[in-house]
Amino acid sequence: MGLLTFKGGVHPAEGKELSKDKPTRVLQPKGELVFPLSQHIGAPAKPIVTVGDTVLRGQIIAEAGGFVSSPIASSVSGTVKAIEPRRVPTGDMVNSIVIESDGAFRETEYQAADVDALSNDEIIARVQNAGVVGMGGAGFPTHVKLSPKDPGKIEFVIVNGAECEPYLTSDYRIMLDEPEKIVEGLRIMLKLFDNAKGIIAIENNKPECIAKLKELTANESRIEVAELLTKYPQGGERQLIYAVTKRSINSSMLPADAGCIVDNVETVVSVYNAVKLGKPVMNRVFTVTGDAVNDPCNFEFYMGTSFKELLDAAGGFREQPEKIISGGPMMGFALFSLDVPTTKTTSALLCMTRDEVAAADLEATACINCGRCVEACPEQIVPSKLSKFAQHGDKESFEKWHGMECVECGSCSFICPAKRQLAQYIKTMKKQILADRRKK
Repeated sequence: MGLLTFKGGVHPAEGKELSKDKPTRVLQPKGELVFPLSQHIGAPAKPIVTVGDTVLRGQIIAEAGGFVSSPIASSVSGTVKAIEPRRVPTGDMVNSIVIESDGAFRETEYQAADVDALSNDEIIARVQNAGVVGMGGAGFPTHVKLSPKDPGKIEFVIVNGAECEPYLTSDYRIMLDEPEKIVEGLRIMLKLFDNAKGIIAIENNKPECIAKLKELTANESRIEVAELLTKYPQGGERQLIYAVTKRSINSSMLPADAGCIVDNVETVVSVYNAVKLGKPVMNRVFTVTGDAVNDPCNFEFYMGTSFKELLDAAGGFREQPEKIISGGPMMGFALFSLDVPTTKTTSALLCMTRDEVAAADLEATACINCGRCVEACPEQIVPSKLSKFAQHGDKESFEKWHGMECVECGSCSFICPAKRQLAQYIKTMKKQILADRRKK
């Protein structure tokens, strides 16, 4: 199979050399940990502990608030200090469980299972009870994704190993360090879909990962490794599905409508831990990087650890940054403080000595109608025109010109020679239209 890709996209500087060759270090937290009850799409989790309770590592401290929701487990042993609103990375105040770690990391007992003896319903229940969500950033409860209306119509289960965001290397380290868990997790997922093929999709800038996973799947009749052309946003769900299957989906469709299930590599490892070992989501791999960081590296952190503690473990700042981002530079968001907790969906802390976005905004000029944003757009819409509609509040024209199909990847802003913040205008208009729809 040749290199697979989609039409459009851009080639930002990768920046992965800062941390990709740094083996993952386990970071055990100290003191207070904060567990927001909204770490996923859907209803917030409901606390099942009270202030003063003693908890163990791996103990469920909040149950799912509905079918589209997810339970939360404590990543440490200690005492419940408070249940109160706490600030989260997005700036919102979210009801949270605060636990004072006792430093002992005493664990609850986990119920391992013989996967071959489990029914499909039992597999999904173990995924649900473990609090597995989309850990690539979306936070969609995985048990819901694994429960489509017609499982027989699922033809592809795709493991997203593209990691196309610049600077991020956590998925790369997982694929190098724990490839067996990825394959086993995918095997478990394939048990749910009799007619599906498993595909592990990896960009060709990760040849070591491709070689390892090809070796592990050489004798797997239902699993293959697909090599992707390195290009942003190759890891976007719609772009990945098209690259691998040549099937297209839009904003009104789910991947299952195209016969696909897509999950990030960390999510697939979490499925393995949940189903095979009976372990809930407590840890994840995280990249601390950027030219402002003393020692860019990868950590396996305990959920609820603060961003500041992770930065300190990476040696702190080499130079005071102008911009601090949760996630990658293309789709991440700026942090106002490091004294906020990590969650299931936080994948990276990026600290940059120069704020490229602010600098570009100061230098922005009029659109020159060059069409580069159209060439770069993976959805083949017209960002320059859509941004003008957004600036003028013209919602009707925005929708008519398919503005709601924007995947908010930022390729248009990146490529624009006039340095116009096209993606920001479009994203804001999308939010306004979605808010109007909810009111109706």
